[in-house]
Amino acid sequence: MKIGIVCPYSWDVPGGVQFHIRDLAEHLIRLGHEVSVLAPADDETPLPPYVVSAGRAVPVSYNGSVARLSFGFLSAARVRRWLHDGTFDVVHIHEPTSPSLGLLTCWAAQGPIVATFHTSNPRSRAMIAAYPILQPALEKISARIAVSEYARRTLVEHLGGDAVLIPNGVDVDFFAGAEPKAEWQGGTLGFIGRIDEPRKGLPVLMRALPRILAERPDTRLLVAGRGDEEEAVASLPPEMRSRVEFLGMVSDEDKARLLRSVDVYVAPNTGGESFGIILVEALSAGAPVLASDLDAFAQVLDQGAAGELFANEDADALADAAIRLLGDEARRAELSARGSAHVRRFDWSTVGADILAVYETVTDGAAAVDTDEKTGGLRARLGL
Repeated sequence: MKIGIVCPYSWDVPGGVQFHIRDLAEHLIRLGHEVSVLAPADDETPLPPYVVSAGRAVPVSYNGSVARLSFGFLSAARVRRWLHDGTFDVVHIHEPTSPSLGLLTCWAAQGPIVATFHTSNPRSRAMIAAYPILQPALEKISARIAVSEYARRTLVEHLGGDAVLIPNGVDVDFFAGAEPKAEWQGGTLGFIGRIDEPRKGLPVLMRALPRILAERPDTRLLVAGRGDEEEAVASLPPEMRSRVEFLGMVSDEDKARLLRSVDVYVAPNTGGESFGIILVEALSAGAPVLASDLDAFAQVLDQGAAGELFANEDADALADAAIRLLGDEARRAELSARGSAHVRRFDWSTVGADILAVYETVTDGAAAVDTDEKTGGLRARLGL
């Protein structure tokens, strides 16, 4: 099958949607499909052979964050050229309502279109206001996928229609088989995310850290991600700042090793999450997970059965839970075992098969319609 996938966000800026698209494309290629991904990318960005650049992206405030999107005449021209050259059996657009390549592709594409909705934003006035503009493009979509119940709810409330639920995927064995790193072990908490994006929750974790260190002074916090490191620890007493180790941007291999090494992975995100792929990666690595009780996180963690939850933005609740987990090896082992079993439902062997089933449904439907139209035309010409 020839599959075109559209990424709305800049390829060179790490994010859950980009990782999902990358892993989906590589999974489909391993299965023998021909895949091309269209994504915004700066000219100097090294790209995998299956990615086609749609040009430089610009930062835009979107869904409580700053996303790097691509929109305009140049991008539209590159979309049309990509579609013309690709002659795809199916086009899979991610975030078709974002002001980026997805919407441009919806306007330009012909044939079967599958759209995946990642955003969870139940009170989006912008989406409601934009609906008359979006409607003609959205009507061309053959099938809709939502990565979570909360993304599906956003779709239903703002745009109408419905979607099949297919979560983000992860290569469970890649994380489960990573080698722990000795210097990252022993009384360690882990955090992965953009340091300077408040909704990722690092400030909440920093507010909790003094209480954690007062009870367990040997604890270290390992932080992986880009951002201002000095600003991140500015709220901590100076004598505690050495207990925070910043790793910067890490490779996929080191991310897996980090998650395999920490005693507790902490996800203190405060909002704007429709799924939580980092939680799935942490569970895959066998890390005991402590996360804020966002609806999407609770769903991924099986309502607290596969990981512990604390009250969102409550630093004291986070500290209490972290202190308890760091002191209870048996509870950490129990969470690790439960999480490792629960996470198998998110493996690409399952998620990829579900997405392929959607592709096959829409391409079979398009072929049937095409056959009916040709047959009907022939019958008309014969006067039948």
